[in-house]
Amino acid sequence: MLAQFLQFLFSGLTVGSAYALAALGFTIIYNTSGVINFAQGEFIMLGGMLAALLAGAGVPLPLAIILSVVVTGAIGLLMEKIVIEPAHNAQVVTLIIITIGASLTIRGLVQIWLGKGTHSLAPFSGDTPIVLFGASLLPQSLWVLGVTLVIVGALAWFFGRTLLGKAMLATSHNKLAAQLVGINTGRVLLLSFGLAALLGAFGGILVAPITYTSYDAGIMLGLKGFVAAVLGGLGGGVGAVAGGLILGIAEAMTAGYISSSYKDAVPFVLILLILFFMPRGLFGAKMSERV
Repeated sequence: MLAQFLQFLFSGLTVGSAYALAALGFTIIYNTSGVINFAQGEFIMLGGMLAALLAGAGVPLPLAIILSVVVTGAIGLLMEKIVIEPAHNAQVVTLIIITIGASLTIRGLVQIWLGKGTHSLAPFSGDTPIVLFGASLLPQSLWVLGVTLVIVGALAWFFGRTLLGKAMLATSHNKLAAQLVGINTGRVLLLSFGLAALLGAFGGILVAPITYTSYDAGIMLGLKGFVAAVLGGLGGGVGAVAGGLILGIAEAMTAGYISSSYKDAVPFVLILLILFFMPRGLFGAKMSERV
């Protein structure tokens, strides 16, 4: 029983870490602009697809990962500059619809370019399972968990120690006040899209060796990242990470103890419960408490 429980727990923590990175992307953009970026899932897909494509073409894996992250980040910046910035005076609902259109466009272009087939990425350090208390843990799962922890730590340092990070925090607290003290909030929004794209790319690359990737892989990952962000309260990094891990574990336990047929229904049941009973999320914070 313990081995079975640990097996489900390891699986949940692994996929939950990917949801957490997606949720962080949603949270960063929401805090700086009030917009839910429904193209976040496509950033996840692009990271995994580009890394698989480059690695398949013979590019060394570390270089393929770096190039994929950089290109995806550049696409995030380009999206904000071309699509979001010209409509910055539009209502929030309009901007959300624009991000949905951007998502469909990116997905369609990738489908035309790479086709509908699935693509694989080699595990970073082999695929021999590690056995802990009778449960098997793939080395790639350790990469997912470890890199997620490093990214969360790096973000905490960035927002707490750097001038640019503090400018982004100030914009999330009070956009007008930030403008009055000389912060270029337009640049902050641009950088938030780039940062969200980077986080999405890392998430897509980390899970690609486990789940494979395709042109439509970002749909469910993006939706589940959104659910994780709402679950965490859309207020800060801690809530996003906690929401992602809780969602991943809930999915794994449902698939393991009930049926895998219900796994994809878990996020939507959770978001309905949260919206009904805790509309601010489990870790909903006031603006002044955002991280």
